[in-house]
Formats: sequence, structure tokens, C-alpha cells
Amino acid sequence: MFGAESFFRDGYSRYTYEESRVRGTPGMIELEQEDPIPQGDLALQFTALPRETNGFGDIFGGWLVAQMDLAGTAMASKVAGGRVATVAIDRMAFLVPVAVGAQLSFYTQALEIGRSSIQMMVEVWSDDPLSSEWRKVTEAVFVFVAIDGSGRTRSVPPRAR
Repeated sequence: MFGAESFFRDGYSRYTYEESRVRGTPGMIELEQEDPIPQGDLALQFTALPRETNGFGDIFGGWLVAQMDLAGTAMASKVAGGRVATVAIDRMAFLVPVAVGAQLSFYTQALEIGRSSIQMMVEVWSDDPLSSEWRKVTEAVFVFVAIDGSGRTRSVPPRAR
């Protein structure tokens, strides 16, 4: 069986990426640049549609998290050379609301690769259609475990580590 048990059995009970504060949120990686840029590789990009909104017309946060998981899974499965399962998501904060029509870009970067686990930073950036402003929406560290066809934990290929 995959899951947190196998993840923690691998010895990764704490994340190793640099923690700092952004807008009072512990765990977010602080960008020291005046004009911050996305970190990692573009994994997914699309336009936010009206069907994904709440009663106030903003995009649902839960929908955004699901898209982040898809982007992270796509890249983690490349690293793992096959199927992966999400076992954890580290701290996350939504920095700005996402408007309908915003072009969303999801960037991923492998932070640490263990025997069977992969820590993947996923950042979301928005190109707001009204203001033409490029801004960071959120980021989080997703933890994936490589699994076989039966759903059992397997090793990540040595070439990836």
C-alpha cells in the first residue's frame, strides 16, 4: 500500500527546503528579486473559466489545488519513470485572488528525490486579463511516492536521484 506510512518509512519526516516568510506565511519561499520570476519548468497552462468560480466570481481555491496536483504529478511521474501518488502537501497560502479569464501558468521544480519519494515545488502564476499584471498566486511543496501497477511503493530509478 502507498501512502504516508511508506513515505515516512523512507525517512522523510521533515522537508528540507529553505523556509522563510512571505506575507506572514511560514513555509513559503521568499523571492528576494524586485521582479520575481517563476522557478522551475512550465508544466501546465490554461485560462481560468467561469465554471470554476465561487459566488463572488473568484476561482475556487480547491480547484486551483487540484490543478497544482495535476502539474506536480505530471512532472513527478517523469522523474519516477512511471506512476506516482500524492501523499502530502506542505503549507500553502493564496497570495492574490484569481479572476475569470486569467491565464494560469503552473511551474514545477524537484526539490529532493529520495528512494521512493519526490518533493516537488509547484508555483502558480497569473497573467491577469484586466490589469495585464504578471503575479504569483500561490506555491506549495507536494510530496509524491513512486508506486507500481499494484499500488505498492517502488524505488525511483537511480538515474533520477
